[in-house]
Amino acid sequence: MTADPVTAERSRESTAASPARPEQPAAPVSRGYSATKPQLQARLARIEGQVRGIAKMVDDDRYCIDVLTQINAVRAALDKVALGLLDGHARHCLFDGHSGLTDPDQQVAELMGAVGRMVSR
Repeated sequence: MTADPVTAERSRESTAASPARPEQPAAPVSRGYSATKPQLQARLARIEGQVRGIAKMVDDDRYCIDVLTQINAVRAALDKVALGLLDGHARHCLFDGHSGLTDPDQQVAELMGAVGRMVSR
């Protein structure tokens, strides 16, 4: 059984468009949070549970101030996670040279940009 000419042509085009690459194992990526990744994931899972709890509060027509209190608790928890990530970024990625940026001015600009985004909300 032969393939139709259109399918055969597409097959040749896709083979020609993507040259064969040797299979290489990906190098492990080290991030500022790599050492504490399980703790970070656990904290994010707790926050996710808090958000689901807020949705249930709304479904249950709970008092507005109680819902707002829980929203503020989630925001505080996310801020704590963000500060931890920022600390890890500064220590691991910038200080230890894993960011790819070598110019101190660029490093400071990147760090201050992240801080600015955190506090501008």
